[in-house]
Formats: sequence, C-alpha cells, structure tokens
Amino acid sequence: MKWETWFSIDWQQLLGISLSAVGFYIGLMLFTRLMGLRSFSKLSSHDFAMTVGIGSILASTVLADKPSLLQGLFAVAMLFLIQGAISIVRRKIKPLKALIDNRAIILMAHGEYFSDNLKEANLTTSDVQEVLRKNGIKAKTEIFAVIMETTGDMSVIKNNDVTPDWALFDDIRDSELLMSSNKDSDI
Repeated sequence: MKWETWFSIDWQQLLGISLSAVGFYIGLMLFTRLMGLRSFSKLSSHDFAMTVGIGSILASTVLADKPSLLQGLFAVAMLFLIQGAISIVRRKIKPLKALIDNRAIILMAHGEYFSDNLKEANLTTSDVQEVLRKNGIKAKTEIFAVIMETTGDMSVIKNNDVTPDWALFDDIRDSELLMSSNKDSDI
C-alpha cells in the first residue's frame, strides 16, 4: 500500500475539483430555479431518493475525473426531469399517487400505542418514546397523536383545547383510530 497517496494532491487535481464544484453548484442552482423549491424538499420518498441521488452524483463528479462535469450535470438534469414527471403524475392521476407515495400512519393516539402500526413501520415503543422525550413530553396523556410521516419523520401532536380539524388527518392511514379514540374519551 502506498501511504503517500492517501495524503497527496497536486494543483491540477485542486483545479479540477474546484472547477467541478463551481460548475455543479451553478448547475444545481439553475435546475432548482427551473423546477422549483420542491426539488430538495423531503415531502415524500421520491423526494428523498432525489436528494440522495444528487448527493451521490455530486460526490463522484466533483472528486473524480469520470464522470465528467457535463455527464454529472446531465445525470442530475435527468433526475430533475424524472422528479418533475412524477410530481405531475401524482397531481393529475390520483390512483397512481397511492402507488408512488407512502401514506402517513398513526403510531400512537390519546396515550395508546398502536402495536400493529408500530410493527408495520418497523418501530418499537422505545423509538416513539425517544421522539416524545425530544419533544418535551413528560406524560402519555399529553399526546393527541404521534404520526409517522411519509418521509419517516415523526410528528408529535399535543393535546389542547382546540377541536381537531379532521380534514388535516384524512390522508393518514387508519385516521379513523384518531376519531374513534377521541369519541371514546368524550363519552
């Protein structure tokens, strides 16, 4: 093994990395302006895949002479076009939206864990408890709902005196569990 190669760099490599980084950055800004802010959102699994894909292409393009800067920019342009097409399909053809997107799922409501949903999300009660602690929750009675969003993030919704707007929950799988738990507690 040649140890000296781990710590060496020449001015040509520095220049190539610098030019590739600047070119890639300008290209990303241009693509983002053309396709909109959704490009780097984390609203769905395909958005996340887009971000990971761009990161991978960026790394390989900037740090190596192959793929070239133009090849890297072309690959990123293709990702932006694919994401744009998927976004249009999701908006226009509702049945395909269900095939493309994950659905949010209720993990806990009104202090009760939903073990079937936890199992489906490959989570444990300890995973949810960690999120609750990070959100400053001291007791399960403070919880209206814990929802695993389509991105894998968990939303913690606290109990308060505001009557829920059920339309905010209609895109969540098993949302009727929220309503039935709430109605049971009102009786």
